[in-house]
Amino acid sequence: MRRKNMLKMTAAACALIGATTILFSMAAEATVKAKSGQVNMVSTNYQVPDSQAAALTETKGREGNKEEVNYHVSMDSLNTGTPGEVDLTMEEAAKKGTDYLKNIFGLDLKGAYVYMMYSPGTITFPRAFWMGDVLFEKKQTPESTRWSFMVDAVTGELFNIGHSRTLNANPSLDYDVSLEKNYGVYAELAKKKVEECGLMNGAVDRVEYGSQGYGGNDPDITMDVIGKNGEIVIVSFSRYDQTFLGLITDSSRRISESAMDDLANDLANGLAENYEDVEVVTQEFSKGEPALKSAE
Repeated sequence: MRRKNMLKMTAAACALIGATTILFSMAAEATVKAKSGQVNMVSTNYQVPDSQAAALTETKGREGNKEEVNYHVSMDSLNTGTPGEVDLTMEEAAKKGTDYLKNIFGLDLKGAYVYMMYSPGTITFPRAFWMGDVLFEKKQTPESTRWSFMVDAVTGELFNIGHSRTLNANPSLDYDVSLEKNYGVYAELAKKKVEECGLMNGAVDRVEYGSQGYGGNDPDITMDVIGKNGEIVIVSFSRYDQTFLGLITDSSRRISESAMDDLANDLANGLAENYEDVEVVTQEFSKGEPALKSAE
């Protein structure tokens, strides 16, 4: 029963609750694994979506023109990972991530502080990645307004991107049953964001309700934007004021779902011997986090 509950908690930590929470979950898991001397490496076949490949090419072109960097980049104090020879450098990864923030959030990075973390891969996300925590104040606190990104450590492909804030209000964080059926305004916003930012190869087929939760005192809702080719981009908005809070790309979703399936099979078959580090992560991030609910 303990391991079954652990699995449910782990799945919840990696579920569709907004990109920012996922980034910090992965950061903690990466730190725990690094401290225990375990890394989970997998061979990968890098196939960057055409839309993102175009964005990467554009970024390289701007780098070639030596575009001025007007933000501060440093390694996060919690970082324990070391990139390999084939991985992007900290500065290169920061450039990729901040370009995504500019293109998707329209964020002006002038004067920002970008704190980077590297991971060779984790149990629930077995792909090497760089993460960035972006603030407009030097000190990092849980209450700080921040933007975050997670990119492939080798190609710079976008996995997750998010925004979190502390509201000067106290909206209800309760689950809103009515939104399971009446989510049209969020569906339109999600479809528009995916299309405007070229986050999907091909046309959007439909948008479905995903889940509800909250980060801090900001209630959120996620939409599953489904392409005619089967791609799914998960987009999150605030239920308070409909602010765009982040997204999870199809590549990231597939990697996570595959890893979670493998983890579930290992646990079910009694093959997993060293998943205590996963339990540490879920315990850490379940404190004060909402119980997730989604449409059945």
